[in-house]
Amino acid sequence: MEKVILKSEARTGTGKKAAKDLRNVNLIPAVVYKGGKLGSNLQVSRDDINDILHTKAGENVIITLEMSGAEKSKPKTVLIKEIQRDPIKNKILHVDFNEISLTDTLKVDVPLVSRGEAAGVKKDGGILEHIMWELHVECLPTAIPEKIEVDISNLNVGQAVYVKDIKVPEGVKVLTDPELIAMIVKPPKVEAPKEEVAAETAEPELIRKKKEEEEAVEGAKETKEAAKEPKKE
Repeated sequence: MEKVILKSEARTGTGKKAAKDLRNVNLIPAVVYKGGKLGSNLQVSRDDINDILHTKAGENVIITLEMSGAEKSKPKTVLIKEIQRDPIKNKILHVDFNEISLTDTLKVDVPLVSRGEAAGVKKDGGILEHIMWELHVECLPTAIPEKIEVDISNLNVGQAVYVKDIKVPEGVKVLTDPELIAMIVKPPKVEAPKEEVAAETAEPELIRKKKEEEEAVEGAKETKEAAKEPKKE
């Protein structure tokens, strides 16, 4: 598991205005949680966070958080707990860190990727459907896989990879339901003959015309019947 160092400073100001002022100078408000409880309010560089997210480990990277401007600012070992982004610009607005111990197991989501080309796709024109993109696992922080690969080269049309079929590194326990399907090769889509497509397109039009004709006949009958009725004095 990749490890990085992130420098941070203690944050005294809170609230929307203080957060906006930080973002205007390319800083991001952040908090550190420990055991589910709020520990420290910090500010970190947006550029540094973006660099961390572009490592192979992504959001599961182990971070040594160096803190300045606070008493007893010993480095903390943390993982990214949550990232809040602007819904339009996708810029990072806030980061939550979770302080961890390298000797205690934790639960994380690890990316699930396919390897190779499925036989059912290559030979029979099937369609690979990637149903699951992450696996929920439990392991030591130092054993978190960057990704979990699944070899799909022998997968034929109609065959699937279940969670229970996926091999994971030693020391990693899969918590996702083992009976769920992770990937499956579905039959190729069959296009209907042009004649059938034309018939299906024409059918609603024929139904509409028939309905209009029936309504016209019915209307004529009603008019005829009304004409036969004697006029009231």
